[in-house]
Amino acid sequence: MSIMNSLSPRALAAPESGIVEVVNYARGREGLLPLWVGEGDLPTPDFISRAAMEALAAGETFYTWQRGIPELRRALSDYYVRHFSVRLPVEHFYVTGSGMQAIQISVQALTSPGDEFVYLTPAWPNIAAALEIAGARAVGVELQFEGGRWGLDLDRIEAAITPKTRGLFINTPSNPTGWTATRKDLGEILALARKHDLWIMADEIYVLYHFAGGRAPSFLDIMEEGDKIIFVNSFSKNWSMTGWRVGWIVAPPEMGQVLENLIQYSTSGVAQFMQKGAVAALDQGDDFVSANIARAARCRDILCDALIATNRVETLKPDGALYAFLKIDGVSDSRQAAINIVDKTGVGLAPGTAFGAGGELFLRACFLRDPGQVAVAAERLCDYILRR
Repeated sequence: MSIMNSLSPRALAAPESGIVEVVNYARGREGLLPLWVGEGDLPTPDFISRAAMEALAAGETFYTWQRGIPELRRALSDYYVRHFSVRLPVEHFYVTGSGMQAIQISVQALTSPGDEFVYLTPAWPNIAAALEIAGARAVGVELQFEGGRWGLDLDRIEAAITPKTRGLFINTPSNPTGWTATRKDLGEILALARKHDLWIMADEIYVLYHFAGGRAPSFLDIMEEGDKIIFVNSFSKNWSMTGWRVGWIVAPPEMGQVLENLIQYSTSGVAQFMQKGAVAALDQGDDFVSANIARAARCRDILCDALIATNRVETLKPDGALYAFLKIDGVSDSRQAAINIVDKTGVGLAPGTAFGAGGELFLRACFLRDPGQVAVAAERLCDYILRR
């Protein structure tokens, strides 16, 4: 008998990442332009790395606060004053080992086996996997796609709610579609959550990547005391810290001991020297973030203008996030298309099949890269599309 038969069914059911499958297929090829994963090409800025190295050299290598070092929680509070015009006491903040762990811990706190959680699709696949591995059921509700643009249908969300539903997962601006909720959208979602006594798990990792100017609307703009909202976020995108694996949760202080316990029994906290780097990111990094956003906006225009000009791609420039989610005429299997494209063009894209219902015919390209590289990638892709 195979030892696999003795493993947990939930572990065995954990899906292989459709994004990583393509990455592993072509990783390391000469001349590759990797637009497949959600990260930029800039290394972590020196002022962040230097703060971590100085803390490491100073011996800050011991066990530390489970909820996060006081300096980092204060820096997070100040960050929300600057960018959200709201002062949240430090008791609202909990430092995690990545945005992914922030989601896992939130799922553990909010669901029990057999519960349901509604999320909008196409979606970053890790949220559904996190729910299913925890024993809950992930219920996808498709965004509408019309004229190259994605939109919200509140009636579909309400129709998916059952007595087992515990909450709504809302990622805006969205990975992969770029859909960005308006303040009106958020108000309607919040009213629905209040009506059915549901939690909202708000993934606002891309909230600053809003190309209309200023940050995108947030539930923080409209929520009231007592609303059941938990926010998950990460240092990965804003400050080019994807490999650091540091994130945070914003939650009601009443949840503090529960969240601390869940951190304790998973990673027992984030290394203190890494948290010192995160403090530097928050305290000194606003200019770097602004430059990253401007770079993303420029590359969005380079890539999307070229693709749209072929008249063979159905997409519009996304309102937010870091991705062009594109539908190429004649593509019926995006997984195979992603493999063909990397073979024939050297451009790595993520297949839409990785993002669930509604994404099957699409491909995702992350445009947070050097504009020259994005221009080359756009030229290669357009040549491939026009030769089909």
